[in-house]
Amino acid sequence: MSIFQRNAIAAVAALGMAAAPLAATAEGEVVVGVAASFSGWMQAYSQPSYNAMLIAVDDINEKGGLLGKQIKVVVADAKTDRAESAKAGQQVLAEGAQMVAVDCDYDFGAPAALAAQNANKISIFLCAESVLAGIQGVGPASFSSSVLAAVQGATLAEWGAKEKGWKTAYILLDTTIEYNKGICYGFDWMWREKLGLEILGHDVYKNDDPSIAAQITRIKGLPTEPDFIINCSYIPGGASALRQIRAAGINSALGGGSSMSGTYWLDSVPGLTGHYVPEQASIYGDDPRPEVLAFNEKYKERFGEYPNSQYTYPGYLVVEMWARAVEKAGSFETEAVLAEMNQFKDEPFLIGTRTFTPELHHQNSAPYLVVETTNGKPAVAAQFQISEPVPMDVLFGKRYEYIAR
Repeated sequence: MSIFQRNAIAAVAALGMAAAPLAATAEGEVVVGVAASFSGWMQAYSQPSYNAMLIAVDDINEKGGLLGKQIKVVVADAKTDRAESAKAGQQVLAEGAQMVAVDCDYDFGAPAALAAQNANKISIFLCAESVLAGIQGVGPASFSSSVLAAVQGATLAEWGAKEKGWKTAYILLDTTIEYNKGICYGFDWMWREKLGLEILGHDVYKNDDPSIAAQITRIKGLPTEPDFIINCSYIPGGASALRQIRAAGINSALGGGSSMSGTYWLDSVPGLTGHYVPEQASIYGDDPRPEVLAFNEKYKERFGEYPNSQYTYPGYLVVEMWARAVEKAGSFETEAVLAEMNQFKDEPFLIGTRTFTPELHHQNSAPYLVVETTNGKPAVAAQFQISEPVPMDVLFGKRYEYIAR
């Protein structure tokens, strides 16, 4: 158990998370809690996912509800703060939440998820993509609706090698959060171990570093420019790194995890070209699946605009997955619902299938759309799924100690 987990558990216990719910639930309703960030930088990820959750709730309620009950959503702002996350978890549980949706990131969502675990309630990360966002970092009643960061890195590696002919790469890791490390773990595993290709170097930075001039100097000092630079980061630091790389005259293809999807940040890197991101669904009007296009229209009708990030879509699955398991169990009881979720095997949902086991509550392989940005305009370039699942020891980075230094 990590120091963070121990501290989070202690904080949850201090807040009295094991106490019985304080608010009565109206007859004919079942409560779903959302303890996520609606302020701070995490809002850019959790808010769109929460919006999609609301559409899923509407879809179920309009059809008569879940086991004859209307779903009621209660919300608490985690404020992109770990201590506030624990408080938010406490609040929604006190309001009678049977399931708790938590932030899109392990580091910030785990305190609320641990609150749910201590109260014997299922938690689902809105779109977290670290393997710790589940059994390994929270407990057996915790899941994520999204796909592991390592799968994203592995997808870019295998697709780029096979479809673009890239043969050399450079790893640039923002060490701020666990998610970023996962991207690099998956890329390194696929690139070197499975494909036998060359990594010319690796370097680290922090998301709030004002400059990566030293890292760029090392890249420019290589005998030859790498075919591809994997930038394992998120907004805003990830965009700042891209801008500096291009301003330095480096023309390598660039890419990162799904955290670098969307259009809301592209103005900060004018004319960005040659940038690749794996996305579960397209917000650009070119998704090949009619059901996703229909969802996009429903989202616009509800919120006045189309989705602006691929992190919108996993939020729909938070409710869709839990509701499917409740229906199969014929019960809202945690143990019954958990047993059904643990039996999901290629279970179909809005943006693809989900498989869970008692050992892994995440996806270590999944189909992705590869989105290419050219002159500041993203578009789907391909559909791709890695040739084999990412192994568990890779998910934890046990082979790549140098990345986390």
